[in-house]
Amino acid sequence: MGTIVSIEVIEPADPALANELDATIDRAFEWFHDVERHCSRFDQHGELRVLTRQAGTAVAVSELVYTATHFALTVAEDTDGAFDPTVGLEMEARGFDRHYLTGERNRTPIGAHHDGRRPTYRDVILDPSARTITLRTPLLLDLGAVAKGLAIDLAARELAPFEHFAIDAGGDLYVAGLNAQHQPWSVGIRHPRRDRDVIERLTLSNCAICTSGDYERTGPAGHHILDARDGREAATLASATVVAPTAMAADALATAAFVLGPADGLALLERHGVDGLLISPALERFSTRGLSAAILPHA
Repeated sequence: MGTIVSIEVIEPADPALANELDATIDRAFEWFHDVERHCSRFDQHGELRVLTRQAGTAVAVSELVYTATHFALTVAEDTDGAFDPTVGLEMEARGFDRHYLTGERNRTPIGAHHDGRRPTYRDVILDPSARTITLRTPLLLDLGAVAKGLAIDLAARELAPFEHFAIDAGGDLYVAGLNAQHQPWSVGIRHPRRDRDVIERLTLSNCAICTSGDYERTGPAGHHILDARDGREAATLASATVVAPTAMAADALATAAFVLGPADGLALLERHGVDGLLISPALERFSTRGLSAAILPHA
């Protein structure tokens, strides 16, 4: 996933549970490997590449790929395609085609479509009973906006018996219970224009917080967050942070809100009953009504 993952667990008082701590943390970390193994578009032998090569055929996929794709398509439908997991080819064309570990470049040999249109989420058909995915036309899925959140959620489920813990995957977090000082967790939102600085700090518990920003991944053509409706770089926000019950929801909705911009982005978050903070390139702030309760006073 190209990110550092850390897990902090407040050691339980129950000795029997404490004895299981190391093994449980290992299993939590393993979920990140599993999700990447199944959901990466950079693996030439992975499920997403297999789908691309078998357009028109119902392909049985793993539960991880099915779950991530189903959620991504749900958000795509809700945003009328502003968020769309079928942007894999556009991502490659913009230079986001290198495996973060090997440096190997990945190019998908799909020619232009005969009708001149780009594929959309409507070209992806799911069959829940058979757990298959059918691509109506050759395309490359990019599950980057949901996969890390899914891995965080699976790790959190693994750690749930310990009640008090935090998972940090490159700044996307899930926090449960209380910290070592027996207080709700304090979480900083990165300043989009000043590295190593925070623009806001929240106090949270039993929820996820994820941020999409124009500073996260950049290439020759700009940053990596595209408005799938026109294939262009989304440019009305500098960052979008979402607080939600699950990391997969926070991850995907942060990306979707970033693409939609201040007004439509806030409407999306309010519609889903989650909180968020959207920041423009000029550092204007737009927040949901419920976020103020979590904001810590500035020193």
